[in-house]
Amino acid sequence: MTASRKIHVSLNSHVGRRRQRGPAAQLARALAVYRAGASISACLQTPSPSRRKEEQQIQSGYGSSRGTHERPLTGNLLAQANEYSQVLPRGPASHGALSFHSNTLASNQPGEDCRSSATCLWEGGGVLFGVFDGHGGPACARAVSRRLFYYIAVATLPLAALAELERAVDEGRAVPPLLEWLKHPRDHRGPDGGRVAFQSLRNYWQERLDGDDDDDDDQQVNAAETCALENAFRRLDYDLSVEAQVGRSPAEKSNEPSPLRVALSGCTACVAHVQDGILHVANLGDSRAVLGVQEADGRWTAVGLTNDHTADNPDELQRVLGAHPPSERRTAVRHHRLLGLLLPFRAFGDVRFKWRPETLARLYETRPDLREGARALPPPPHYLTPPYLSAEPEVTRRRILPSDKFVVLASDGLWELMHRHTAVQRLAEHLKGNTLAGTTLADLRRLLLERRGRVRSVPEDHNAATHLLRHALGDDGYGGVATSRLSKMLSLPPEVARRYRDDITITVIHLNEPHL
Repeated sequence: MTASRKIHVSLNSHVGRRRQRGPAAQLARALAVYRAGASISACLQTPSPSRRKEEQQIQSGYGSSRGTHERPLTGNLLAQANEYSQVLPRGPASHGALSFHSNTLASNQPGEDCRSSATCLWEGGGVLFGVFDGHGGPACARAVSRRLFYYIAVATLPLAALAELERAVDEGRAVPPLLEWLKHPRDHRGPDGGRVAFQSLRNYWQERLDGDDDDDDDQQVNAAETCALENAFRRLDYDLSVEAQVGRSPAEKSNEPSPLRVALSGCTACVAHVQDGILHVANLGDSRAVLGVQEADGRWTAVGLTNDHTADNPDELQRVLGAHPPSERRTAVRHHRLLGLLLPFRAFGDVRFKWRPETLARLYETRPDLREGARALPPPPHYLTPPYLSAEPEVTRRRILPSDKFVVLASDGLWELMHRHTAVQRLAEHLKGNTLAGTTLADLRRLLLERRGRVRSVPEDHNAATHLLRHALGDDGYGGVATSRLSKMLSLPPEVARRYRDDITITVIHLNEPHL
């Protein structure tokens, strides 16, 4: 019996006998049925032997040879293959985040998006989440996704903790861990940049020890949080640039991309830091963070926490044009792109939009391969008064209110397909279907009927990020999912997929329980 049939039978059997029992018994039975439905959905997402076989086929680059009628199943596996969720500790240890759901779907081969999430292990450190949208290859996004949180840790740690780190390194002791990474098994893993990267991080904390003073004043602390995020972004970008010019030590063997390749490619970043009931969002580029707010009357509002750093943002456009002479007004931004080439106006890496002209000239003299070929990154035209590209993030601070229910961090691949208000509405519906607190019998009967319809039409997702992904790709224009469209969008071959969708990475952070 299918999952939808089981729910249908259970619903009819309980509703049909409702006049024979009291309200308390009816509510208890309805709750049991509703929870059973949730368990069925959870079981459907547990990899069976056949699902594991199909996942192996997907990873090895070939699809199933079964008939057309089973293609939606393969698409469903693709939609769920990279989903990840984690329930965080309740109480003060949660810092204001209850759980998070994440998913990523590649379009480029290899995919250029990355995601990160980690618990800060020092007292009061909070929780960090980030999405990173690469361009010019995945090298920069992969490096930043592994290294940025360490820079944020160093920027926010008390000086006493940094001094202990320095003593541990000096004495040859194990360095106390700073982060507990929360990662999907398929997320890109590898060294955090090797010895050169560690030495760069150590130089950063040594400079903090030499020049900073802690301040306990609340207003100063709040300002310090914003400054710490800004400093961490700028410093990592500076270190990527320096490492690219120094190069890798001959003694340091690695299968990772060279520091130069990391710095020549680029990535945007959108990072959320939840700490002691305060949400900070640091954004660089055109990924976005959106807050889902539930008003007292039950209505939902989408609150943008970030601004796009592109030519579509008039303030950002004026910032770029104002940083260069009037004679460059026609060339600094052409065709809505920086120097006619780069869409985001702020990003990590992309040193060919930052280095001095003589530094770039020396690079291209010694590396002529960078001017042509499949992986060419030629010098931009009209390159007169660099830097043109900034790694200065825009930081938003917000005290988490009871009405603040969730935050969506996503790369621009999602926002090209879905408006922020639609995203919040879809997640509100998803939360409504997974919340039982304060539910009446009439509410449960309605929810069960809605669930029966959803199970018949499209697989139900416990993962909120997968739910958003499915609706973004398969939207039928009426708030539902067209399974045929979804299947086609998921089964596009790599050489075609990029024409229809970008890499998509989504992280949904749950802050407070919603009310029905």
